[in-house]
Amino acid sequence: MQPPAKDAPAKVRSRGAFLLGLAGSALCAAWCQGPERVLVVVNRNSPESGAIATYYSARRKIPERQVCLIAAPAAEVIGRDEYERTVEAPVRRCLQERRLVEQIFYLATTLGVPLHIRGPRSRDSTGASVDSELALLYARMKKMRVDIAGPQANPMFQQTDTPFSHRAFPIYLVTRLAAYDVETVKRMIDRGLAARNRGIVYLDMKEGSDVPGESWLRDAHIFLPQARSLLEQTSEVWYDRRDAIGYASWGSNDRNRKRRALGFQWLPGAIATEFVSSNGRTFRRPPSGWDFTQDFAGSPQSLTADLIAEGATGASGHTAEPYLAYTPRPELLFPAYLGGRNLAESYYIAIPALGWMNIVAGDPLVKLGPP
Repeated sequence: MQPPAKDAPAKVRSRGAFLLGLAGSALCAAWCQGPERVLVVVNRNSPESGAIATYYSARRKIPERQVCLIAAPAAEVIGRDEYERTVEAPVRRCLQERRLVEQIFYLATTLGVPLHIRGPRSRDSTGASVDSELALLYARMKKMRVDIAGPQANPMFQQTDTPFSHRAFPIYLVTRLAAYDVETVKRMIDRGLAARNRGIVYLDMKEGSDVPGESWLRDAHIFLPQARSLLEQTSEVWYDRRDAIGYASWGSNDRNRKRRALGFQWLPGAIATEFVSSNGRTFRRPPSGWDFTQDFAGSPQSLTADLIAEGATGASGHTAEPYLAYTPRPELLFPAYLGGRNLAESYYIAIPALGWMNIVAGDPLVKLGPP
């Protein structure tokens, strides 16, 4: 990833006149989706998966017919054949046999459902995250051409003003109810139910420049209302911030980031994203004392699960190298979310590709209520 320029200004103070046009009760019929739109995917070979599904279904009042049991390996990484046989095929049967193909918009996988499909590290890899591959299941059931190798264009990317429907977007929006343990997932679910539209989005550049990633963070600052975001454009790292409703940064790719824990006070409903190649590689807890100088689960990079453990309600990640161009775009994510879209739709508006390495941890239905 290209380093930022050394002579960039310390802070960006100018802001555009961008207004959040999605908020308001008049649009709720278009943006507000309920439990009837969610299919929960449960691995019967994982006790954690079952416990999370039971808790989530009760809290969100998910009907029993919308809980789909699969019998997949109790492993985070599986092969393509295993994915198709033990994950995709049973989910397809649940949707078709229960006549849920059109009704369901969101798939909620759970901790214990396999995370990553094995494949070579390349731009035309046949590997992918399980969740991002499942997002293409609707298109496959409709006999659309969907390649296995490489990233596939996300039809929802940048579509900020179009309500989600299968006619507009022939995909499912897949998020994962996962963290280091079941109790942390339960707290994440509860925070989503308490979400309110207040707080600050913290945007942390490395040093300031106009390269991709840096410019996206700057654009997010410009597009959000003046009182709702702060941009750090020096070598300083945001730590110990209060009232966080959003966060975006380079994670451990910022050489100035030394602390694993940010020390934020996260508000209920807070979401986060980082430009990190492998932050979603595992939901296993690292050993005590682990830091970014040591490999864990194949990499020393920061972890999405740390953000959830610290108090975020949603966070994106990557199970393997996605390449910067396919990471979530903060200038799309945060205006959509603060403007009234739910968690799943906000992330998928911001993610350029499907059938790739991206994951989103969080309850798809989380939506920011009145302040």
